[in-house]
Amino acid sequence: MEQCLKKREEAWAAAELRGDTAFLEHTLADDFVGIGPRSFMLTKEQWLARYESGDLKQECFRLDNVEVRIYEDAAVMTSCETIKGKKDQDVEGRFRTTLVFVKQQGRRLLAALHLSPMIEGP
Repeated sequence: MEQCLKKREEAWAAAELRGDTAFLEHTLADDFVGIGPRSFMLTKEQWLARYESGDLKQECFRLDNVEVRIYEDAAVMTSCETIKGKKDQDVEGRFRTTLVFVKQQGRRLLAALHLSPMIEGP
């Protein structure tokens, strides 16, 4: 199950890089909430709209140090995310990422995402 979820996360990251809204539509739970690094919150519709409008274009979207904790009907994944892209201006950074997958409709859907900026220490 852990390997299956890691592959699911890799497929999600690839879809984010491509702006593949069809894959994301199928992968995000209907009540998905994404919390960004500046505390903004996006619904599934708002998350997809960033790609549909062409406002967001990813040049790099990579996940490292992926760890998985599996529960009966849920899984929590943490990782380090590196992104580079454009949304009105250049967007780039490294973030600590938490993904929550829930079992719905006979499969694991991404229900929540939280990003925290990784700040270099002194």
